[in-house]
Amino acid sequence: MSTHCSQTLEFQKDYKKLAKRYRTLADDLAVFENVVAIKPLGFGKNFVVLARQKGLVIVKARLFCRSLKRNSLRIIYAYTEQSLEIEPVGIEFIELYFKGDKEREDSERIKLYLESR
Repeated sequence: MSTHCSQTLEFQKDYKKLAKRYRTLADDLAVFENVVAIKPLGFGKNFVVLARQKGLVIVKARLFCRSLKRNSLRIIYAYTEQSLEIEPVGIEFIELYFKGDKEREDSERIKLYLESR
């Protein structure tokens, strides 16, 4: 079973802005993609399920960024659980932010994402 990772347009904007500040972000995100491909809901206290809806799970996780040393970024993604349909198991990144810039995830963005599914 292979897991496909994609990104929303909003995530791509978040990523582009943060990648200018943190040079290791591309590599750090690639490592994170490998982790969630193996364990989509993550493990430990660095992963929290925010919402569940019809085979779709919204997860908030810490994304370790080597450029940040001790601090980490937060990443919000949707995990589509395998269904009986031909729908592939997948991960779609919804939001990426630095905890120092913003206290919490954008709940409105998550709500709109869920409504669009």
